[in-house]
Amino acid sequence: MAKENVIKVQDLTIGYGERVVLENLNFSISAGEIVCIMGGSGCGKSTLLKHLIGLYEPMKGDVFIRNRSIVTASEEEKKAIMRSFGVTYQGGALFGSMTVAENVELPLREYTDLPPDERMEVVRKKLELVGLADFGDFMPSELSGGMRKRAGLARALALDPDLLFFDEPSAGLDPLSSADLDRLILNLRDTIGATVVVITHELDSIFAIGDRGLMLDKARRTIVADGSPEYLLKNCDDPWVRDFLNRGGLSHNRCC
Repeated sequence: MAKENVIKVQDLTIGYGERVVLENLNFSISAGEIVCIMGGSGCGKSTLLKHLIGLYEPMKGDVFIRNRSIVTASEEEKKAIMRSFGVTYQGGALFGSMTVAENVELPLREYTDLPPDERMEVVRKKLELVGLADFGDFMPSELSGGMRKRAGLARALALDPDLLFFDEPSAGLDPLSSADLDRLILNLRDTIGATVVVITHELDSIFAIGDRGLMLDKARRTIVADGSPEYLLKNCDDPWVRDFLNRGGLSHNRCC
């Protein structure tokens, strides 16, 4: 039985002003998939993410989240769609004047009618889920880079979304912290059935967590390969894609 398409991108062209960054994008992402959108610097990965989550208007085409257009939706409909997924940004994007717990609580304060004690119970569970159960009273400045990313993930999970977007989650992390975050992403997929979209150029993460890789190319301004990272490495007929996935002749194994 075919899985539900959680995301469908149709004839999408994106850019700034009159400058086209990516064009004629067509792809779907199924429930439970971890899809890595990958490519070199400046190829449009983060720009594509901002269109997928409804922050930017495309030049042409559409993005559907569970069969609802985020492009043509009214403001009220768009806000409802955006509340149905979680987003983590580079660095965690935490508010420095708020404790970790207050950061995680913020979506609950804005979008639910839960009383304070129930909100804090949700916060406790989310921090426990990402391995930060004892850090709710800490300020973001007191956390390591990896811990800030985990705290940002706890906030993204506050409203119980099963669709998650990560923007360069491993950027700036040491290899051990990056591997820990990869395992956490896999655990979320396996425990809550999350569908995950990861913007990254980190090869270790791509091979550790990616069910599929969508390769963007700056020069050709489109998707030049779509498949599992292992398949693309061994079988893609585009030498640029193979070289990208085999930088330095590295050998990759999936996380266990």
